[in-house]
Amino acid sequence: MRELLKQDQKVTVVPQDFKNSNKGDVISVDQEGFKLKLKFKPDGLIKNHICDFYSLTDNGYLYFESYIKDLENNVLSIANPVKHRFLQRRKFTRIKFNEDVELVFGDTVHKARTLDISAGGMKLQTSENIDMEKEYKVTIKLSREQEISCKYQLIRVEKGDNGLYVISGRFTNQSNIDKMTLIQFCMKKDMENLNK
Repeated sequence: MRELLKQDQKVTVVPQDFKNSNKGDVISVDQEGFKLKLKFKPDGLIKNHICDFYSLTDNGYLYFESYIKDLENNVLSIANPVKHRFLQRRKFTRIKFNEDVELVFGDTVHKARTLDISAGGMKLQTSENIDMEKEYKVTIKLSREQEISCKYQLIRVEKGDNGLYVISGRFTNQSNIDKMTLIQFCMKKDMENLNK
């Protein structure tokens, strides 16, 4: 772990219940794992439960799963992960994702259907001609319990032979929690698809 994490590095902890996500600074690294001083009270973080961990490094987002060995006050002791992955910033895992969404700008509401999604953006299909110059509010329902809200900026619009528009765009003003939620959601779905 020493070559991946160093003192004062910022790490986000995402347990199974996303609402209890937290973040902190690495205070020490040794052969067994590392210690993380949390920014917020460790509500919902349970000893011996597997969590996802993310940290922005020079090589992109570092991602790994591990468990909390010990929890004292606001300091977590984390076991060394078996393996890790780097998620390059421009190469977020993209998955097929079909949900109805609404793009909202003031009083204007455009209905669309998602085709795929990643932590960086999504591709949509719609019958409406949408103004590329505007930035739209969008809420995406990932599951019954989970949704994210952010702004969506159109990058490319193509009109297909079927008369429908295919729109590619990126998310803007995302909170870190929403970005991590999307990264985790896409990775888990991608793993599920690989294991089918």
